[in-house]
Amino acid sequence: MIVRIMGEGQVNVADSHFAELNKLDDELLDEMEGGDEEGFRRTLHALLETVRQLGEPLPDDALEPSELILPAPDATLDEVRSMLSDDGLIPG
Repeated sequence: MIVRIMGEGQVNVADSHFAELNKLDDELLDEMEGGDEEGFRRTLHALLETVRQLGEPLPDDALEPSELILPAPDATLDEVRSMLSDDGLIPG
């Protein structure tokens, strides 16, 4: 699956990692719903780092359709709330 990290670029992550990413997404949703800014920040960074570690960056000139779009590391809780649907960042 192609994942875009806003402000960084695209990463190709094997579909086999979907469950791991989805778990972090669920944690992020729980923290957002609870207004846990510290937990939100920690989990957002964990999600982004996991994508970076598990994925292979695409060349800067590649423009592939992104299946997932993740916020930039410095995104605020309110900015991410506006990005979310009921399914979270990662569609179930």
